[in-house]
Amino acid sequence: MDLVPGRRIGDAPDVAHRASLRGGRPILTPLGGLRGATAARRYVIMAVMTMALHSITVDCHDCYAQSLFWTEVTGWQEDPQDPNGPGDPNGRLVGPHWINLLFIPVPEGKFGEPRTGHHRMHLDLMPTVGTRNEEVERLLGLGATLVGDHRKPDGTGWVVLADPEGNEFCVERSPAERTSAI
Repeated sequence: MDLVPGRRIGDAPDVAHRASLRGGRPILTPLGGLRGATAARRYVIMAVMTMALHSITVDCHDCYAQSLFWTEVTGWQEDPQDPNGPGDPNGRLVGPHWINLLFIPVPEGKFGEPRTGHHRMHLDLMPTVGTRNEEVERLLGLGATLVGDHRKPDGTGWVVLADPEGNEFCVERSPAERTSAI
């Protein structure tokens, strides 16, 4: 048995150690000393997280303006210990579980160049209050621009918007809209 010395089978250091021997892949670990069908139902998959998401970083020209726009979009707040201000070297909003939305200035000359090809990464946002259509109208009022409308007559689909600096994001249906469609 690959057990970390001084640890019990199944505790966090043991699970991490055994997973590291398997390249970080999920492992099965028993819950309790039961046998047979009951024991089989009590096995859980435990995966060791090797990286934690800390920040979603947005390249931009005006970090402060972007932080104001995205505060209104997400409801995330600036860090009271390090508030954002005009002229700051970057901007940061703190979201759930201390995941940051970080705004970093891009080197001169890079901003404003035409975008070529497909955006390789973007945010998919889902309203927590109201509907997708209400949220799209609210975001357009905040200064977002419509890039693509993929809404369908049956209510499915999404809308692609861009923030004031051209960073694209999608607005999907809310959980309530998804449930009512079933």
